[in-house]
Amino acid sequence: MTAKEIIAYMESLQNEEQRRILMRFFKTGPGEYGEGDEFLGLKVPQTREVVKMALNIDHGPLTIDEVPELLMSKWHEVRLCGLLILVAKFEKLSTKRLENDEKSIRGRDEILTLYLQYAEQANNWDLVDLSVHKILGHWLLLPTSLGDKDYKIKVLDELAQSDNLWKQRMSIVCSWKTSQMGDPSWCLRYAEIHLHHPHDLMHKAVGWMLREMGKRVSMDLLRDFLRQHAHEMPRTMLRYAIEKMSEQERQYWIKR
Repeated sequence: MTAKEIIAYMESLQNEEQRRILMRFFKTGPGEYGEGDEFLGLKVPQTREVVKMALNIDHGPLTIDEVPELLMSKWHEVRLCGLLILVAKFEKLSTKRLENDEKSIRGRDEILTLYLQYAEQANNWDLVDLSVHKILGHWLLLPTSLGDKDYKIKVLDELAQSDNLWKQRMSIVCSWKTSQMGDPSWCLRYAEIHLHHPHDLMHKAVGWMLREMGKRVSMDLLRDFLRQHAHEMPRTMLRYAIEKMSEQERQYWIKR
């Protein structure tokens, strides 16, 4: 199976009514964050079915060399397909049995490198949120031949310090996975770095990741963060972070 075959098949599924809905939902108008993005009008479950087809061994599974053509497509759903193929390939190499396997480590590093190389193609929040924690976030906690923890921090710092909104979002949303696996340090570091970010989409992302860190790791750590920063957090960020607390505690932090 080739990238061209996948693109042709996805184009054959085009739905004009759904396309118009998605273009409004993902803010593709002039001056909006998704300006100029083009949609086929496919729903995510449809794209996931294409991913399954692309990885089906009976069809001759798509090789990683074909993925860049998908990531460079003008179609939003085709780029999502490429990202989800990378996710599936990464997860296959990340089972407990293969964590320390040298061939699997090289394979994961290759996928991670490709993902970062084409990071700007994940140019809307759904493309980031459906892929980054399962590739970059998981990679942070796995053995790698690319470097030590300082190298991993450098990778995230470069994303956080980029002038690209979607790369910046990657640097915090990847912590969804690290928090799920019990490590709060990545979330806390990049939540603090992005504390004064000007964009509402980042306020939501940081608040969401803080909420997940509190839920998955420690509510006391979340409260410690709020004691230090609640007074300077954008209102949206704070509201997302405290969403799962009791009404009484939410009011306490909002007033603070």
